[in-house]
Amino acid sequence: MTKPQPKDWILGISPYVPGKAASDDGRKLVKLSANENPLGTSPRAREAFLAATADLATYPDPGAALLREAIAAQYGLDAGRVIYGTGSDELLHLAASAYAGPGDEVLYVRYGFSVYDIAARRVGAIPVVAPDKDYATDVDALLGCVTERTRVVFLANPNNPTGTFSPREEIARLHAALPPHVLLVIDQAYAEYLDPEEDDLGLELAQSAPNVFVTRTFSKIYGLAAERIGWGYASAEVIGALHRIRAPFNVTTAGQAAAAAAVGDIEWVEASRAHNREWREWLAGEVEALGNHGLKVVPSKANFLLLLFEGKLSAEAAYQGLMEAGYATRWLPGQGLPGALRITIGTEAQTRDIARLLRGMAEGQG
Repeated sequence: MTKPQPKDWILGISPYVPGKAASDDGRKLVKLSANENPLGTSPRAREAFLAATADLATYPDPGAALLREAIAAQYGLDAGRVIYGTGSDELLHLAASAYAGPGDEVLYVRYGFSVYDIAARRVGAIPVVAPDKDYATDVDALLGCVTERTRVVFLANPNNPTGTFSPREEIARLHAALPPHVLLVIDQAYAEYLDPEEDDLGLELAQSAPNVFVTRTFSKIYGLAAERIGWGYASAEVIGALHRIRAPFNVTTAGQAAAAAAVGDIEWVEASRAHNREWREWLAGEVEALGNHGLKVVPSKANFLLLLFEGKLSAEAAYQGLMEAGYATRWLPGQGLPGALRITIGTEAQTRDIARLLRGMAEGQG
């Protein structure tokens, strides 16, 4: 060997590609490609963030005590079993790293979050993709893919990039049928967009089951994507294992303060949820009205819609047309969805404009 060589499984990783914020010619676009909160950040979180920036010379609290206690108080959890990360992405990687390795299998559903594949391959594990059911999670298909080598099952609920949702009965059924040595990771990045009665009870399951790990993020409804803060909850044994490999000082001082303030700002969460619900359903109705032009929408419980283009107007053409009009959306050929666009629910004005543009492009195709 004449130079360092990465492991074969590292070379098999397709790097994560974030949603665009600028056009191909460099123009800044309205960003509806990353599922950020169009209303911005909770004022309480912003104030806490700014107040915490006075001291930049010392390391942040390595135990993130203020943040853990705020999360625990909000959800009725044990603060000692709350873990924190650089977005929930870090926590997903920690789960795969701690519980899977070369020769093991990591299972997730087709059209699941692209980080699952990366997290599995990063540790030399084998990613196994279960068939979907109409773009949604099929619990029976997942269970049918479990083998003696399965170590981790990733399930996003609501799912990204499809927006589909598995009710609590299906989550409970999946968990009950999994071997006890398999870690079920329930990725709830969009859970705050659900109405309270829709809760899949993942956190409740994580309080009692030794093999359930729930992850959440402050990047979506809380509007703190720039700070990259996630959190998770599991048994003391699982959390202890994850802390062994968690990066030290992984959440900044200001980020901890902002997130602790954000998690208690219920009014902000409720206002953001209501805005999202209203304009998500409105846009879905506008797209459904274009069904005779081959446009369809996948039912969503998240802050985005997955649009399917099955007529003369292609997803790629719509993606380019929206970009020319000043909007960044997410075209997904790399995730096996070349005929689909994922569009974040924006402000009222942005959402109305997206509907107008799609209608014009679809009708222009005849």
